[in-house]
Amino acid sequence: MTVTAPPTAEGLLLRPFEDADAPALVEAYRDETLRRFTRSPVADAEEAARWLGQQYEGRAAGTRYSFAVLEAGELVGQVVLKRGAPGGETAEVGYWTAAPARGRGVAPRAVEALTVWAFDTFAADGLVRIDLLHEGDNAASCRVAEKSGYAFTEIVPAFPPYPLDGHRHSRKRLDEAQRHRSE
Repeated sequence: MTVTAPPTAEGLLLRPFEDADAPALVEAYRDETLRRFTRSPVADAEEAARWLGQQYEGRAAGTRYSFAVLEAGELVGQVVLKRGAPGGETAEVGYWTAAPARGRGVAPRAVEALTVWAFDTFAADGLVRIDLLHEGDNAASCRVAEKSGYAFTEIVPAFPPYPLDGHRHSRKRLDEAQRHRSE
């Protein structure tokens, strides 16, 4: 499936990552909080290149649609749609926000934009539910999920590499009749 137009969010530009984003990635990953809640370290140019390569490979395979989140031309975060396999009914949204951008609504706006984009882009491909998962002690992610319309659905038992129980929040695609009722 060819995916062209990126998601849009008020005050933010979402676009696929580029090699030129490597220095900004390294800078963002210097934040201890970001490193705590992400699995792939980006401490130097080599790790940034590896991380970017994973994003490119996932997009080419149709399993990972990762977008740089920019505000006024600066990298302030990432939002990603992860699909186990193209054509599946479920997907997962992930995101991070750079430390200087936290508390300004960047994550909820980016997650909302990605969610709308994903349901529009992959509806014909069978996508009906997107999950947002996070560690149970990450209260900020609970707030992002709630602000983005993701309802808490369950506690997920700890599973390596995550040492703590987590939360699953989910959002389902509205069919045409449901959309009209909610407007």
